[in-house]
Amino acid sequence: MDLALLRTFVTVHRAGSFTRAAALLGLSQPAVTSQIRTLERQLGRPLFLRRARGVTPTTIGDELAHRAAPHLDALIEITEAELDEESGVRTLHLAGPPEFTSVRALPALTPFVAQGLALRSSFFARAEEALEGLAAGHHDLAIATARPRGGLLTATPLCDEEHVLVAAPRWAGRLGPGTLRHKGPVVLAQLPVVEVHESLPLVSRYWTAVFESPPAVSGTVIVPDLRAVLECTAAGAGLAVLPRYLCERALERGELVALLDPPVPPLRTYFLAVRTGTLALPHLARAHEGLLRAAADW
Repeated sequence: MDLALLRTFVTVHRAGSFTRAAALLGLSQPAVTSQIRTLERQLGRPLFLRRARGVTPTTIGDELAHRAAPHLDALIEITEAELDEESGVRTLHLAGPPEFTSVRALPALTPFVAQGLALRSSFFARAEEALEGLAAGHHDLAIATARPRGGLLTATPLCDEEHVLVAAPRWAGRLGPGTLRHKGPVVLAQLPVVEVHESLPLVSRYWTAVFESPPAVSGTVIVPDLRAVLECTAAGAGLAVLPRYLCERALERGELVALLDPPVPPLRTYFLAVRTGTLALPHLARAHEGLLRAAADW
């Protein structure tokens, strides 16, 4: 049996779609369809049922994938290991949000550089972009704030991110003690807001969780990076909602003040995603495990 046909079959089985499999393999969709039909003719059995959206494996298709996929993954691992021996370096392509990847993930992976790992990172503000790039084979690992669906990608919860409503001390002093607990949304509507986008994604999420209503505010300073939001807020530009890991030092130094301390602070979960089956690759498995270990202390 042609290994190229099996590779295409396993990719379609994992992707659940001829279109997505074609993107992963660098082939046209007609070429993928032709290869699957060839394999079905050789076996004398249908392997997939065509649906309005994607395909569903038949019982024979599931059985073949279960038996063939581990061997194909092992062959890929052997091939990649031989390339490693020739070059002496393995490259890990990591995708994720710019701030979290810079402050958390990349420092956690740097010890692997001494073990022969090269790092390449791509930043995406939207989780969908990182996951689409992962599915297409552009990245090896993706950190995202959404759990991917389907069988092509596998995700593990990495950590929770606490959000804090902050401002420079001069703004906190003007509000007065206890004011926000009783008239929070009304008072805050009078303050300038620093955010990463005109849609106010962090402020809106915080307002909904804490005040149970959408914010009646608009952005005064819009900058597409949370580190810039931090600096502008500390300089007195207005209030902002920031991840605690990013603003913790500024809070400790008194450059920022937490305006509220809700009993249940708003959280956002990060997921560590890979293409299904790729954790058989040693360098990828080590990086994946290393990030999960590091996240226990985040």
